Amino acid sequence: MTQPPHDEPSAAGPEELREQVEQTRTELGQTVEALAAKADVKARTQEKAAEVKEQVATKTGELKVQAALKAGELKAKAADLAQQAQDSLPDPVKDTASRAAEQARTKAVQAGRLWEEKAPEPVRQKTARGARAARDNRNVLLAAAGVAAVVWLACRRKG
Repeated sequence: MTQPPHDEPSAAGPEELREQVEQTRTELGQTVEALAAKADVKARTQEKAAEVKEQVATKTGELKVQAALKAGELKAKAADLAQQAQDSLPDPVKDTASRAAEQARTKAVQAGRLWEEKAPEPVRQKTARGARAARDNRNVLLAAAGVAAVVWLACRRKG
């Protein structure tokens, strides 16, 4: 072992010497534990993995919130654009579009019935998924249809 530095007085008696030995043992035990913790690569790796996992979970939550906010903004913007497009159409065009939409609905119902009778089951399932997606994105589709109608009318008037 090492000798005490010359400027420190050595123990005055056996009891004080025992206390110094016990304190040295305690310090040595703590040092050994600290070295063992640094040498335990598996535990350190697990701690780092848990830390990174927590950071990823936090960042994922933040990104989900940001995505939801952005989606809400885009949905509102699409609705505004659809309303602007609809407001800019003259009444005769709106009436014509309304009649065309009603005719399209009637034809769609007829085609649906025919489809149910004739189409194989796997094809019907895929078509149902597509229709569900169209219903879920109705505002976007309506806005696109409105824009297409305005463009068509503008091209028609020019020509």
